[in-house]
Amino acid sequence: MPRRLEEAAVFAAPGVFLVLWSSGFVAGKFGMRYAEPLTYLALRMTGVVVVLLAIIIVTRPRWPSPAGWLHSTVAGLLVHGFYQGGVYVSIEYGLSPGLAALVVSLQPVLTSTLANRWLGERVAARQWLGLALGLLGVYLVLRDKTGTGGATLLGWLMAAMALVSITIGTLYQKRFGGAIDWRPALGIQYGACMLLFVLGAYVFETRAVQWEPPFVLVLAYVILVLSIGAVYLFYYLIRRAEATRVVSLFYLTPPTTTLMAWIVFGDRLAPLALLGMAVCVAGVALVNWRPKAMREASVPAK
Repeated sequence: MPRRLEEAAVFAAPGVFLVLWSSGFVAGKFGMRYAEPLTYLALRMTGVVVVLLAIIIVTRPRWPSPAGWLHSTVAGLLVHGFYQGGVYVSIEYGLSPGLAALVVSLQPVLTSTLANRWLGERVAARQWLGLALGLLGVYLVLRDKTGTGGATLLGWLMAAMALVSITIGTLYQKRFGGAIDWRPALGIQYGACMLLFVLGAYVFETRAVQWEPPFVLVLAYVILVLSIGAVYLFYYLIRRAEATRVVSLFYLTPPTTTLMAWIVFGDRLAPLALLGMAVCVAGVALVNWRPKAMREASVPAK
């Protein structure tokens, strides 16, 4: 890839990832109108596996070693399986989407704490301040949407499971999955999740699906754009940057999703939410800002 084109791709990747990842919550709201959560996720994972198998057959990438298979399986179950399953089931059992999002928004703080110890990544005081600001901003954005309603203990437990899974999965992928070709890696990850959700849907749900055109379109979108496009960008980013910087982008997911819901569903956009969006942006900027001396030190000598 030409140098300038590569630099443009690196510059655009965080923004594209943010928009795609945020759209997943809107797509999920559509999808769960037509199928139960585990059934919906089982169909999604099955579709992704079929697409990835076609890509693998055509391109013939190198398959990982047995250890690589194991690492891909573990990362997939954590990042896609227990995270997505936990979020969807928590909403099914009473948590509002806003409250579930607020719980999962603790991820950057938890990731930074673990990265500091597990990966040896130093988290500066400025970055801790940015993480705190980001969490405050998320709360302001979701303040009017965090009613507990009829939330059950199982709903809370599923949200907590989603938080822990995406946090550990992000760090696990960064440490063990960066050298594995993305095509077989994602194929193995989604294959493991497909088996998990098929089993869960068979045991806990009726597996009834309303096969209407809107559902087919949403399913195609989450398969091609989210499960392959957005996740590829996510792994690309955590391979190139510190985990703390990458996961700080998740603070911008609730504001972006709120804007999308305002556009698509006509949801109310309160003034406090607008303030929260500004606070989120400030927090993420603090986490990702690098002093001039550090930027110059990171540029290789010519």
